[in-house]
Amino acid sequence: MNDRIGLRAAVGAAARWWWVFVVTGIIWLMISLVVLRFTTTSVTTVGILIGVVFTIAAITEFMIVSATPGGWKIAHIILAIIFVLGAIWGYANPKDAFWALASVLGFMLVIWGAIEVTESILTRAENPLWWLELTVGILLILLGFWTGQQLLAVKAQLLIFYVGLAALFRGIGQVVFAIRLHQAGKELAST
Repeated sequence: MNDRIGLRAAVGAAARWWWVFVVTGIIWLMISLVVLRFTTTSVTTVGILIGVVFTIAAITEFMIVSATPGGWKIAHIILAIIFVLGAIWGYANPKDAFWALASVLGFMLVIWGAIEVTESILTRAENPLWWLELTVGILLILLGFWTGQQLLAVKAQLLIFYVGLAALFRGIGQVVFAIRLHQAGKELAST
């Protein structure tokens, strides 16, 4: 009984901040628009931007940890740490990071997609938008495998496209999470 009261209090406290996830989702969508407009001549800029994208991803993952109950916290913490390491690499040497992160990006997209798919399936009963999260997760997995299958050096245009799509998917995921959190807060307030 006390666990249920504690969970209700935690969800109620987190639900007050639902709008932060809408804002971060919109930022992700704006980043995807910016990234998708880059050309291959701006490899260093894209390397730095990859660091920025991973920094924002790490921050939002840590924010999700505060609003996520149970064992999902560990999955989001691990994902946030991976994003922090990617951000450090992006800032340390942006030109080399551009090419080095190309090989890591596929792996990260597959992990990220697997977490999204699993979470959408397990929260299907409480989440009316579970299918949207499932779709985003499947697209992330497919994009990750497509990225990882490159036997030669990944061309700059493809990497820019991958980062742009990843930011787009993340933006959609953040907005869906915000809607779910807001609905949970409304349901708690009505009971």
